[in-house]
Amino acid sequence: MSIVKEGYPFILIPLVIGLVLIFAGVGGIFIIAGILCVLISLFCVYFFRDPAIEITRGENLILSPCNGTVLEVSETETEKIIRVFLSVLDVHLQRSPIAGKVTKVEYKPGKFLKAMEPQAHIVNEQNLITIENENGVYVVKQVAGILARRCVSWVKAGDELKAGDKIGVIKFSSQVDLHMPKNADIQVKKDDKVVSGITVFAVLKDK
Repeated sequence: MSIVKEGYPFILIPLVIGLVLIFAGVGGIFIIAGILCVLISLFCVYFFRDPAIEITRGENLILSPCNGTVLEVSETETEKIIRVFLSVLDVHLQRSPIAGKVTKVEYKPGKFLKAMEPQAHIVNEQNLITIENENGVYVVKQVAGILARRCVSWVKAGDELKAGDKIGVIKFSSQVDLHMPKNADIQVKKDDKVVSGITVFAVLKDK
């Protein structure tokens, strides 16, 4: 298991502070504070983990872009949408749901409502990563939450992606939405646990 690079400041800073406090031998309160700092560092190691996985392969599959719990499955006249809540215990990096080309990465500033709030995906800070292929347009929306203060995209317009390629990370609890073509046959439902690059969100049907 590796660690995403964005996690190192969160890991190293409390670790160094904690070790200094513990080994300075100034007094009991400093040792307790040092132990807490080390525990925070260890939690950040867990939070920013990047476990090795076997990407699911197959024709016309749309994979989950994230780990978490399905909040909602919905559709409009032109697309289908799956919203996923990521708790602080979930892996927080995102992966491309399909093979295709990144056509746009758009940052939208906003609020920091709880990720499970109905309006969070509309008003919160977010990144929209648009990926296109011969089957249509897909938008992975990284949504900040009450603890998530930074959505990070690792891709840019023009990048060619394979299904399951890493595309970004959100720092702490958050939400990820996937917008996909109308002819996607959804394979998950509300409250399902999903894993990025492994869980099949949908299968494309003939238009």
